[in-house]
This record gives sequence, structure tokens and C-alpha cells, in this order.
Amino acid sequence: MNQKNLTKVTLPVLGMNCASCSATVERVLNEQTPGVGEARVNLALERATVSYDPSVVDLDGLAAAVGHAGFILLLPDAARSTATAQEEAQNAENARQKRDFLLGVACTVPLALLALARGAGWLGDWPDSAWFGWALWLLATPVQFVSGGSFYAGGLRSLRAGGANMDVLVALGSSVAYFHSFTVLLLPGVNGPLDFTTAAMIITLVRLGKLLETRARRRTTGAIRGLLDLVPETARLLRDGGEIVVPVAHVSPGDRVRVRPGDRIPVDGEIESGHAAVDMSAFTGEPLPVDCGPGDAVLGGAIDRDGALTVRATAVGADSALARITRQVERAQEGKAPVQRLADRIAAVFVPVIVTVALITFAAWWYFGGAFLPAMMRLVAVLVVACPCALGLATPTAVVVGTGLGARHGILFRDAASLERTRDVNMLLVDKTGTITEGRPAVTDWVVAGDSPFGEDVLQDLTAAAEAPSEHPVARALAGGASPDRAVDFRATPGKGIEATVDGRRVRVGAPGWVTGGTDLPPDLAARKDELAAAGKTILAVAVDGACVGLTALSDTVREGVAAAVAGLETRGIDVVMLTGDAREAADAVARAVGINQAEASVTPDEKAEFVTEFRADCAVVGMVGDGVNDAPALAAADVGFAMGHGSDIAIEAADVTLVRGDLRDVLLAIRLSRRTMTTIRQNLFWAFCYNVLLVPVAAGALHGVTSMPSVLRDLHPVLAAGAMAASSVSVVLNSLRLGRTRW
Repeated sequence: MNQKNLTKVTLPVLGMNCASCSATVERVLNEQTPGVGEARVNLALERATVSYDPSVVDLDGLAAAVGHAGFILLLPDAARSTATAQEEAQNAENARQKRDFLLGVACTVPLALLALARGAGWLGDWPDSAWFGWALWLLATPVQFVSGGSFYAGGLRSLRAGGANMDVLVALGSSVAYFHSFTVLLLPGVNGPLDFTTAAMIITLVRLGKLLETRARRRTTGAIRGLLDLVPETARLLRDGGEIVVPVAHVSPGDRVRVRPGDRIPVDGEIESGHAAVDMSAFTGEPLPVDCGPGDAVLGGAIDRDGALTVRATAVGADSALARITRQVERAQEGKAPVQRLADRIAAVFVPVIVTVALITFAAWWYFGGAFLPAMMRLVAVLVVACPCALGLATPTAVVVGTGLGARHGILFRDAASLERTRDVNMLLVDKTGTITEGRPAVTDWVVAGDSPFGEDVLQDLTAAAEAPSEHPVARALAGGASPDRAVDFRATPGKGIEATVDGRRVRVGAPGWVTGGTDLPPDLAARKDELAAAGKTILAVAVDGACVGLTALSDTVREGVAAAVAGLETRGIDVVMLTGDAREAADAVARAVGINQAEASVTPDEKAEFVTEFRADCAVVGMVGDGVNDAPALAAADVGFAMGHGSDIAIEAADVTLVRGDLRDVLLAIRLSRRTMTTIRQNLFWAFCYNVLLVPVAAGALHGVTSMPSVLRDLHPVLAAGAMAASSVSVVLNSLRLGRTRW
């Protein structure tokens, strides 16, 4: 299949409630639907991401395939977004689950009380009367087929699609208990207790567990819903001298909007008039507002705290920064971490294995024990104690919470695999300009050679004109406001410098060794170069028509918190190496100032990627931090690339993690978040595996003859098995939510 012809779409899937469900949807799309290149289903988000060929299959075809498997694929609607449609459907499903649970409680509680009273002898001769059995049946039947009806429907759909999910286990287990009691009631000659309570309690407890699990699972997606809620639905549009309130979707780039104190800014834009303290904490995590005025850029979703603003829109809707952040968080949450693969493989065969174990358990206990009822109760216990849900939720719920927590702190992971890889970083390569320093260098010194035919003013003028066409931060500092029109035949050599013809003279500005062609500087310039470099300044030489005529020095401010970030990284066993195109003296001065022990100087962009490759060859897991176009190759080559949020789009696109605040301390935060998320995933998987590995044998009667064990474990009752199953999936989700309450 030609990958270029594929279209990718992410759509909600309704009706999934365990790992086997999501595995079934994936299998149907990947193996049974022509035209599908790849499909990934996320149980926690209830979404499918599908790459398909529109010339072979359309969205209706995808929906039909998923529908045949017993699930609903929500398609885009002109009247509402898929997110809105999904939320409405989820709310309706939650309401149905609540009704089914309340019906189960209303019928199961009387059943349980009657069973308790009968066992205590409080009912006299009633239990011996025929009407008493039918009364129990009347209470149990609505639970079995109304409250538990969705288990039958879901199980049949799953089997029809060639799979088997949790619904199959619950329906089988409760049906065995229900129909055994119904047979005893209908055929008085059949021996056995009349026990409708077990079947009813199984369904009601499972219903309670699913209700709690669904509510907890929806809390894991709170970060995305919080981002979507940031942008107001309306904007005050300035038009024809007046102000009108319109939906934000009706605002176009170039339109002017009015923002009042206390309002959320509706669009990305530039302030035309007014001053205000703007709260950007939703994007940066910084609690303090930023003072903004004319010419400053603001983002849609930020809060105007105290002043009226007129903002000209530059990006709206899907093109806004908030929309891009939301898409990146969603992309990370929709992906699958590599650690999830084992759970997926187990989930694919889980239910058939459990059914087989249950049948073997029944046959063994009936054959060797000679009693039908205990064998049947163990069969039911095995069916209802097994929990594929916990396996399916162990990884995605933690990933959703972890990526959402990162977004709240201005850390955006590209995908779940990036989140997993970040924990293993043990060496960090850091670009200097714009990462360690502010990236806004200022010219501090000019040095004119003793034999130069030019004075300082002419030297500055020629340098400014030659640098004007370049967008490099150093070039902008040297060019000032010079027009690029004077420079012709402009050429830039990455990591070295530039050259151009200005007023008929060939001007070259850059690294001294490159400018002079490898020859030594004049003695007077060489002495001053050493002095300036020792002060940590960046030194550039200027040559006119092949003769070195002077030097210029620039200084950049070290970013706040860099030294603390380096110390924190080193404390956690992560080696930090600085890469820079500066000369050795300047590089060492900056490295000493921030506590970095190793600095590589005079490094070109290509050499940055080579350093990454060399360190990786030495078995290091390498992270690379950068912000410029020239950092993109190294970011792509690293195991984990970190892009500063203020950097170029190319750098951000090449990176695995975007640091919105552009703060090096957030690299440490990202690594800590990754490690805690992976710890949570391991805890979830350990619990899910151990729960099933331990309790399935217990339900099968493995501890029956162990007198030192509590009787409740020697003969696990199906009702307790159902309660344990419900608690298992809920505990996994709650453990993932605990990650969101971590103090940073």
C-alpha cells in the first residue's frame, strides 16, 4: 500500500470496556478492512487512529467494519465536532450505566436480605413454599437481563467479530449461576440450593466497578478537556467603527478584537493598543502575569488581568498555538508505549484461555470431587474473577495522565514512545545560544587593527550591511537596523560565518580561523582576542577584501535557572555536555559559569549530530537540547530531542519533547515525569498480572486443602470474585490518577 495515498483520522469508538474490546477493533480494522494501512485503538481515550486509503475505503466503510464488530465509530458531523459528539455519547452511556446499576441495587438488596433471613431461620416456612422461589426469580430476572443485558449484547457482538471480551466472562459466569437456580425452581426433582442471589450480586458488583472505572477513567483526560475549555466561545470583533460579539470561529486573521480586563484572549495575535498584565500560566506554568503592550504577541486562551487591549488576530482555530498544543498532547495520548505490547498480546488470548481454565476446573472438581454444585461455583468464580480490563488500562491511563500533567507544566511529548524513552536519558548535550544563554547577544566591543585603513565607524557599517540578510541572532545583533539591500552575493557557512559584497568590497565576518583562512591574527588583534575570550565573550573577526581589519565581541546573558538545572541533572547521574560554535576560551567561560564540566567548542551543525552519534556508540542514551534550525539534525539523531518552545518550527518538528517555557530546568522535570510515569505503568502492570496469576488459581480451588489459609480463599465465592474483579480495574485507574497529584 502506497503510504503517500493514506489519510490519517482519529475518531471516537463507543462500546469498548476492556482490553479485548480494543484488540477486537484493532484486528477488524487492520486485518479485515481493505484500504486500512494501520489502525491503533486507545482504550483509555476510547479513540481509534486510522491511516486509510480514501480510494479504497471511506469513513462510512470504516464505521461499517467497526459496527459489524459490535462497536460504534463516531464520524464527523457538520453540526457538531467529534469531541462534542463523543462527550454526548459518553454522558448518555454513563446515564445508562447508572440506571442499570440502580436497578441492580434495587433488586439485589432485597434478594440478599431474603437470603440472609432464610439462612438465619427468620422466615419460618416461607422458603419451603413454591411462591417464595418465584418471588426470588422475579427479583433476579430484571438484574440478569436488564441490568446485565449489555453484557449479553456486548459478548455476542464480540463473539460474532471473532473475539471474546470481558462481557463474555461476566455473561457466562452469571448465566451459569442464574440458570442453575432457575432449573432447580422449574424442575423440583433437581437437587441444589435455590440461589439467585449469586448471579444478581455478580452483575451488580461488576456494574458498580464499571461505573467507578468509567468515572475515574474520564478524570484521566481532564488535561485535554482543560485545554479545550481555555478558549472562549465568543469574541468582541471590531468592525465598521463598532463592536459586535461573534463566535470565535467567525474571526479571521487580520481582524481586530477587543479584550476587556478579566477576559480570556480569544485568538493568537499582536497587541495594537493598550497595556495589560497577561496570565500565560496555561501555556508556561508560570504563575506571574507578563506585562504586555503594543507590538507584543499574545496567545488565545491567556487571561487579560487588568487592562483593555485591542488585538489583531494572527492565528485562529486550528492554526492557534493552543490548538497545536492540544493536537500534540492528543497525539501523545493516542499512541502506544512499547511497554504496552506485552499486555496487548496477552489481552488478545486472555478470554479464551480463562474460559478453557474454567471448564477444566469444572470438569476436574466434578470428576474428582463428585459434587456438581461446588464444581459449578468454582467455574463461575474463575469466569468472573479474571480481569482483562486491568491489563488494558494499565498503560494508557498512566500515559494519558502523564502527558496531561506534562502539558500543564509546559512539557509536550511527541508520543507515548517519547515519554517512555525520556526516562533512560543519561547524557544530555546542550546547545549554548538560546538554550544556556538568552539567545539575544549584544555587541560589547570593537577592535580595529593597527594597520587598518578603516576607522571603527566604517568597520561597523560594513559589518552591519554584510550581516543584514542573515536571520542568525548574532547577525541581527551586528546588523542593527541595517538594510539588506546593500549586500550582494551573500553566502553563509553554517557554524563559521558569512560573506557578502558591500559597496564593491568583499566583507567576511565570522570565526577568526575561518576569516583568516587558517593564518594567525595580527599580534595586536590576537592579544585583544585572548582578553575578550577569557571574559566569556564571543569573538568574530572582520576581513575586507581578504585582509583582517578588526574584531568584534558579543556577550549573551545566561538564562535563569541553568546552573540549578545542570546541578540537578548531574545529581541524578546525567552527564551534561555543552556544544557551541564559539572559540574554546568563550565556551569554557560559559561552561564554568553554569557548572558544566565538559564543553565542545567550534562545533558546526553537522558536527553536533556527529557528537550525538559518537556518544550513542559509547552506550549512552543521549538527549539533545536545542532551539535553532542548525540544531535539527542533532535533535533528530538523539535518542530524545528536546526543543525549546521559543525555537524554530524546524527544531520543534525534529524534537521528541517541546519545552514551552524554554527553561532548561524543564528537561529535568520531563525526565522525572517520564520516570514516575513508567514507574506507575510498571506498578499497574504488576498489579494486573499478579491479580490474574494469583486469583484465577485461587478461584479454581488451588488453596482448597491448605488449612492455614483463610476459608474465604480456600473456597472463593463467586460474589467475592466479582467484587475483586471490579476492584482490580478501578485500582489501576486510581493509581494512574495518583500520578496527577504528584508534587513537583
